[in-house]
Amino acid sequence: MTHTIYGELALISGSANPDLAGQISQHLDAPLVRREIKDFPNENIFIKLGRSVRSQDVFIIQPTSSPVNRNIMELLIMIDAVKRASAGRITAVIPYFSYGRTDKKDQPRVPITARLIADMIGIAGADRVLLMDLHAGQIQGFFSIFVDEISAFSILSRHMLDMGLENVVVVSPDVGAAKRARNLAEVLNAPLAIIEKRRVDNRCTAKALNVIGEVQGKNAIIFDDEIDTAGTLMEAVNELKERGVQGIWCYATHAVLSPPAVDLIRRSSIRDLVVTNTIQLPAEKQLDNLTVLSVAPLLGDVIDSIHRGKSVGATLDTYRRACGIPATSDPDGRPLDGAGN
Repeated sequence: MTHTIYGELALISGSANPDLAGQISQHLDAPLVRREIKDFPNENIFIKLGRSVRSQDVFIIQPTSSPVNRNIMELLIMIDAVKRASAGRITAVIPYFSYGRTDKKDQPRVPITARLIADMIGIAGADRVLLMDLHAGQIQGFFSIFVDEISAFSILSRHMLDMGLENVVVVSPDVGAAKRARNLAEVLNAPLAIIEKRRVDNRCTAKALNVIGEVQGKNAIIFDDEIDTAGTLMEAVNELKERGVQGIWCYATHAVLSPPAVDLIRRSSIRDLVVTNTIQLPAEKQLDNLTVLSVAPLLGDVIDSIHRGKSVGATLDTYRRACGIPATSDPDGRPLDGAGN
């Protein structure tokens, strides 16, 4: 089977995370396409490209972070603008995919919004999407277009290894994140503990019920895909403190940090909160104990692989080895080539 050859690589940034887009552009030595984005007084979004992208291989970088609904709409409009400019192929690079928690009908008379967003992206004209650390892996199946999901697991794991903490236990803040935490525990050669919790109705907070595993006297690393209101995180922190841990570190890919997360974390006993820059954090969400790691080199390398028709899985394997991470499986236990072909 022959690989379709597309034209020149073209990177376009939405307004959700221009810093990350700039870093990707620098990593690939490919300038961002000039574009104009503005809001009319009636709140309609206007987008115009600054040059032709006809027949080019276009990557639109736009996480659907806060303001979520505006950034989703901006992404859809930009995809449509690029499509009508006769691009050869359009890839939506969405480092953070919002509405990921509405991935199933878990109550009567509720929507599956993650599926709706996936449909909208395809209908707008995207040919494929590049995602990072989805809240639920089954969201990949909601898309009718090509999907590559990658993970910041290697980047976060490398930082943990470099810290050189001793007497460590990896803690999953809930049962749903246990697979990610298990894979991290294998990399760190550390035991695993799981916080059992229960969420009540539609409230954002959750109640910790039990800690499965031995944590007393250990340095706890809490590992999750995202931190939203920090309700789950604080329940885990409080439960671990009651059980006599020495220190608590927290790692997550996506720092959503919706209110009251910043205040809760600032008053907590967390030694260090380590996240990535999939979401651009405003000044009011910066914390003294916050460390932000860049995913731009990883995203840039994957974009280059997609553009050149190379295996995304092989690229991720190479990146893991460069980070000194054993290449066995991704954070959800899938084979190394599970993120691409």
